[in-house]
Amino acid sequence: MAIYEQYVGKSRDDFSTLEELQSTYKLQWKEDFNFAYDVLDKLGTEKPDKVAMLWVSNDGQEKRITFRDMMLGSNKAANYFKSLGIKKGDYVMLVLKRSYLFWYCMQGLHKIGAVAVQATNMLTAKDYVYRCNAGSIKAVVITGDGDCTEHYDEGESQCTTVEMKLVTKHKDAGPGWIDFEAGFDAASDEWMRPVGKENPMANDTMLMSFSSGTTGYPKMIAHDFTYPLGHIQTGVFWHRVVDGGLHFTISDTGWLKSLWGKMYGQWFGESAIFTYDFDKFNGADILSKLEKYKVTTFCAPPTMYRFMLQNDVKQYDLSSLVHCCTAGEALSPEIFKKWYEATGLKIYEGFGQTETTLCLSTLYPFTEPVPGAMGLSTPGYDVKVLDENGDECDPGVTGEICIRAKDSLNRPRGLFRGYYRNSEDTSRQWHDGFYHTGDTAYRDERGFFWYVGRNDDIIKSSGYRIGPFEVESVLLEHPAVLEVAVTGIPDPVRGFNVKATIVLQNGYESSEELIKELQNYVKKNTAPYKYPRVIEFVSELPKTISGKVRRVAIRERDKNK
Repeated sequence: MAIYEQYVGKSRDDFSTLEELQSTYKLQWKEDFNFAYDVLDKLGTEKPDKVAMLWVSNDGQEKRITFRDMMLGSNKAANYFKSLGIKKGDYVMLVLKRSYLFWYCMQGLHKIGAVAVQATNMLTAKDYVYRCNAGSIKAVVITGDGDCTEHYDEGESQCTTVEMKLVTKHKDAGPGWIDFEAGFDAASDEWMRPVGKENPMANDTMLMSFSSGTTGYPKMIAHDFTYPLGHIQTGVFWHRVVDGGLHFTISDTGWLKSLWGKMYGQWFGESAIFTYDFDKFNGADILSKLEKYKVTTFCAPPTMYRFMLQNDVKQYDLSSLVHCCTAGEALSPEIFKKWYEATGLKIYEGFGQTETTLCLSTLYPFTEPVPGAMGLSTPGYDVKVLDENGDECDPGVTGEICIRAKDSLNRPRGLFRGYYRNSEDTSRQWHDGFYHTGDTAYRDERGFFWYVGRNDDIIKSSGYRIGPFEVESVLLEHPAVLEVAVTGIPDPVRGFNVKATIVLQNGYESSEELIKELQNYVKKNTAPYKYPRVIEFVSELPKTISGKVRRVAIRERDKNK
């Protein structure tokens, strides 16, 4: 019996139609449900030799980690964190790229009841200061690769709540850094589940992620210990993972997408996870890994499928691959068609946010994928398209994607609890019995959702979600910039490029040299992937009567061009 069945009550194959799945799918859990104990440790005890992860380094080193290994490794992490004074409710930031140590840390923090906070290795000093202070981060665990520790050290004096900083590959770090790997290796692999008040409960906060910050700095999104249950739909039903197979989702651990495809849902389905710790995406390289390691299920953004299709896919033996998925941006019919011609496999789309798990998808084998359509509501979610009055839109009419959820107690499992320390934003987006996603779409006559755009100007570029505010705030620090509006401009490869429309200060003139200077300035002062690939200089920005910049007018003008 697959481990997820005790929470669903049925096997995946017991549902014969989509209607049956949507109407009878029910989740059940204990009041102290904890994925680390109730799923990982159960697998580690009952199926100790089953592979949980195949990890491959950038230079080809391999590490096969069984469920018993993962259980014992998480015990060591829990013991080490506890020895440092980390306790239930403490916030710990993890910046570990694709290191296998991330999984030990996550599950170890779950066992303690501490709150795991993911972050990308592309953060700069300014990013660290904001996130650490806003989230009351007590400890950071940062990779020794690259210049991550240097960026943190630049802002360390302003990170007022951080009590300790730990690093992997300690020899490369500066003063004050604690050698995480030495402490981890020395820790005991025996751990007992806490009792009483120290035992984490299902409705306690388990993890926190930062949004992309569209109208201000990134919001802090809190999920509780029932969050993994929402990913049964993601891994078991959408990714269609194979029991004993190998699933590959391309994502860095700095993003919540890694939890969609590299942990919870896959282990519920008892599939191993393939983790490739590459530095730079290369389509041919990924295809060779799919072939060499006989990956069975695969998920990547449309942009990455596009890059892989620039190679002769038919020259690779992908016979082990049985199912493919995509999310992050709309899938073009061209990519769908070419991938199908090359592999014989259809690509199944899905939609969700940092605030949710998978809430719209084409669920194999119940629905035929329609290229460009996000699919239908996944079981557990009741998704509607509502107009500005809160009424449901007719087919073909664009409105906001909203999820029925009375409050934080009466909500689908996987939907967030609210914005940490921000009741105003929580109330703004969660009211009248619905969580309002801020994304717009329309439904066709069959009920399929079709994505239109983000109503708060988020930019999706090469799988990244980029908020204009953070880019604008950096550019406004440059002496040449008087005003700036950041928008997305369509790009055939990346989906959208970041564009900055700039009004210059007196005494500055537009030039190619200034464009390069501004681009480099952004790369230096915030995560490099956010830099504007397109810069346009204008005499004034379009504004409302109240003085707010009308980004929609800029987008329309670019579209007309």
